[in-house]
Amino acid sequence: MAQVRLEHIYKRFGTVEVVKDINLEILDGEFLVLVGPSGCGKTTILRMIAGLEEISDGNLFIGDKLVNDVPPKDRDIAMVFQNYALYPHMSVFENMAFSLKLRGIPRQDIEQRVATAADMLELRPYLKRRPKELSGGQRQRVALGRAIVREPKVFLMDEPLSNLDAKLRVQTRAEISRLHLRLRRTTVYVTHDQTEAMTMGDRIVVLSGGVIQQLGTPQELYDHPANQFVAGFIGSPSMNFFPNTKVTRSDGTVRVGVGDQYLTLPQDVADRVKGFEGREVTLGLRPEAFTNVADASAGSTLTGTVDVVEHLGNEQLVYAKVSGATVLARVDPSVHARAGDNITLGVRTDHMHVFDPETTKALTSLQVARA
Repeated sequence: MAQVRLEHIYKRFGTVEVVKDINLEILDGEFLVLVGPSGCGKTTILRMIAGLEEISDGNLFIGDKLVNDVPPKDRDIAMVFQNYALYPHMSVFENMAFSLKLRGIPRQDIEQRVATAADMLELRPYLKRRPKELSGGQRQRVALGRAIVREPKVFLMDEPLSNLDAKLRVQTRAEISRLHLRLRRTTVYVTHDQTEAMTMGDRIVVLSGGVIQQLGTPQELYDHPANQFVAGFIGSPSMNFFPNTKVTRSDGTVRVGVGDQYLTLPQDVADRVKGFEGREVTLGLRPEAFTNVADASAGSTLTGTVDVVEHLGNEQLVYAKVSGATVLARVDPSVHARAGDNITLGVRTDHMHVFDPETTKALTSLQVARA
């Protein structure tokens, strides 16, 4: 096992800078997820760790060793690709054993390692089959097994679940998480799917435009997004944003306006917008911040007209027009709503997020003091 450390890493393709000043320490045995939209630089970072892309500037360490100029085969890493990259003419056993044969590992040791990995991944019945005789999920497990038998210091995984259907994706996601708990190898996992990131990562790096937007645990990113991009990217369904929301104070009460309606802010939220009174902010409310009006924890309400209702059994998603904006609320099935109905939604104001409309940063007392 080993730490992976990136110090002021840049990647340029010609004059285009796709990765910008990445500083990141991946802890020994940690499962770190790089997440972000297409083109954000996450796969490029992974390929630089693997040695498949040259580093334009900066230093990359695996353990205490500077590996900028070390070829991939000498970095003691194993990579799992999106497209499995299995040899079609080889059996499952041969695919898993191939890299060990190249390294001159004794036959008896190869058989033991392959058998151990096959048992972990429930591949023992398929060792004599070829990839074309396997399902997509089984092929991905073979790709994982091929990485496991190498016993590397670091696992690198590049969107390994993206070619699987929804049910298999959930199942394989759990298998990878279980494997990590057993092996405790340092793992860097790339995905564009925030649900994968939230359910699998010890910590998550959110990237946009080749820049780290925030690094933290899944709960930290959900509860305390650093800026509007992170707030909108983390969480499913995504956060509702209300731009041009004016902050006012009357008789000691601080309120924010949503169109012609107002929400009264609890003291801790009011403290965050101190200094923005009379100015506009961007208000963020997650769908789960809405609740039944009868709920005592609802601090304020918004009224609107139901547009669409999605019934999910244990909950429902209500799309409503509120003061000209479309709001998505995740509410209890006891809220009987149909398209065209008027609806009053309770709002958990202690679940509010407020952002500076100019910088898009989340407002904290420190940031406001500097404004």
